[in-house]
Amino acid sequence: MAVFCQQCGTGLPDAARFCSKCGAAIPSAPFTPRRPMVRPRAGRQIAGVCLALAQNYRWDVTVVRILTVLAFIFSSGLVGVAYVAAWIGIPEEPLGFPDATGSYPPGTGA
Repeated sequence: MAVFCQQCGTGLPDAARFCSKCGAAIPSAPFTPRRPMVRPRAGRQIAGVCLALAQNYRWDVTVVRILTVLAFIFSSGLVGVAYVAAWIGIPEEPLGFPDATGSYPPGTGA
């Protein structure tokens, strides 16, 4: 993303905090918090830890799973302990209940 000084229009590097030409402060982009890490209910293989990591950091879940298995093999099980700790520490995704505005049984709408 290109950054320009709002006072003099000089092009600046992305990490600039002040304009190198006129010295004006460069406003930073507002902080947008991420969605909290949760273990999804759909798409998990064992406990959803690899899927939670992949979704939170926007990685490919297959690569995360392969790296986890390789790390488990080469770390003499230390990654297994970390996996269980993440299983306990990362909360599970809440159940998505349907709207209360619908009718029951479905298809008998008013």
